[in-house]
Formats: sequence, structure tokens, C-alpha cells
Amino acid sequence: MEQFNIETSVGFLLAKAHQRLYARFRDLLAPHGITPPQFALLAFLWQEDGRSQTALSEKTDIDRTTLSGLLDRLQKQGLVRRLPDPADRRAWKVCLTPAGRALEGELAALANQLRRQVAANLAAGEYQELCRLLTKLRGGIHD
Repeated sequence: MEQFNIETSVGFLLAKAHQRLYARFRDLLAPHGITPPQFALLAFLWQEDGRSQTALSEKTDIDRTTLSGLLDRLQKQGLVRRLPDPADRRAWKVCLTPAGRALEGELAALANQLRRQVAANLAAGEYQELCRLLTKLRGGIHD
């Protein structure tokens, strides 16, 4: 029987790397009252404002119930608003408010700061390769 080494397991290593990066990003965002999952939603809206809740759920891989709670908090903070979708009366579009749009520069700078810190621990080209491999893994694991 082949012995299993947890310390070299991709799942274990990804989980521990995620914990460390999440905690660091959470700390960077905390003064702004934003969490990493809320940042992800804002970042997708900065790319394309007015996405549907369904599109945001698909882009972020966040289930609809969890997404709804995140959007509720962003709405209470005055950063987004939900508007009825004129093309589908059962759907809602999520739109940035001026305050939500105004956060882009400062919060994107924090995300880029963390990206640079991560990349500083890697050799030239390794950050891009890591992102390529993680993207491949994200789309390639099926039941």
C-alpha cells in the first residue's frame, strides 16, 4: 500500500495557502469594512456593472443563499443596489453605487499589494504559472 503524505497533498497545501492569504487579505480590507468575499463581488461589478445575481453566483462559485447575504450587507453599506431586470422580472441586477465605484482604486491597490507580496516569494514567471495551474484545477475537477 502506498503511504499518503498529507504535507505534500495538493488539497492540504491549497487549504493552508488559502488560509494564510485569506487572513492577510481580510486584515488589509478590515479598515474598509469589507471582507474578501465582498471584495470579490465588488471586483466583478467593477469589471461589469449591472450583472445579475445569477451571473455573480456563477462567476464567484458562491451559492445563491450566501450571495444574497453578502449583497444584503453590501447594500446596507451603501455600496450596491439591486434593480429589477427589465428583461426578466424574476431577476435582479446588482449595480454599484457611486460609493461602491469609488472604492475601486483603493481596494484594488490593496489586492495588488498582496499579489506583489505573493509573487515576491516566487521566481520569475512562477506566479503566472501558478495562476494558470490553479485555473486549470478549478475547471478540471469533476464528480
